[in-house]
Amino acid sequence: MPVSRPAFDRAYDELRARWPESTEERDIATPYGPTRVHVYGAADGAPLVLLPGGSATGLVWFANAPALGERYRVHAVDLLGDAGRTERRGTPLKNANDLMAWLDALLDGLGIARTHLCGHSYGAWIAARYALHAPQRVDRLALVDPTQVFAGFRPGYLLRALPTLIRPSEARARAFLAWETAGTHPDETWQRLYALATTVPGRKPITGARPRTADLRIPVLVLLAEHSRSHHAAKVADRARRMLVQGEVAVLPAATHHSLPLTEPNQVNDRLMAFLA
Repeated sequence: MPVSRPAFDRAYDELRARWPESTEERDIATPYGPTRVHVYGAADGAPLVLLPGGSATGLVWFANAPALGERYRVHAVDLLGDAGRTERRGTPLKNANDLMAWLDALLDGLGIARTHLCGHSYGAWIAARYALHAPQRVDRLALVDPTQVFAGFRPGYLLRALPTLIRPSEARARAFLAWETAGTHPDETWQRLYALATTVPGRKPITGARPRTADLRIPVLVLLAEHSRSHHAAKVADRARRMLVQGEVAVLPAATHHSLPLTEPNQVNDRLMAFLA
């Protein structure tokens, strides 16, 4: 076992303990391997599937789950191809179409015919693609500081991220987080998990073209971080308003890209619950 894996697993278990006691851990079989899903909330609540950003794991929603679970059946997913307890096994994961097929199988395994879908960052890109792939399965779509959906990354953000991508280490990831989240103080346990996630061997997130958001015909909520360094929030907000047929766009004050959704969770929870209701 790689040296970094035990440390990652300890951090993972520590953050898992921050979820409500009644949270269920489910490993759902898919052709691409078993997928870990953290399930919490009202048994008779409408399903709400949460997709995290890259390296964040489904556990990143720990500060949101208690409030969201009062009304919805929350399913927070460890993404296929990323760090977490989802395993890549069986059918190879090659492209965005495979990601869509994986989500089809995951919803089938969870017994969900139709769901609200919410994603942050990379998870928002997957969520937007899926809403176009299977609109009959998505009731409402929420995108939290989405990347590669309405605009590309800022060059300065990519330059800062490059050392972690080329030579991943906990120290480099922590330095990158400190730069992007300055002034917001994200949860320390999650920061450690995120930094260790970048060092776990075998991570290979699938990327692709921007989704054709103008073709979305369902209600869409876009929540943007005012101080996001991944893109220019005001420009992304303007583009989202122009492109979406049924769009609601808001900029969250003082937030940064990586401080969402766990820092000041009430502003995400309140906006999301009002939209879903």
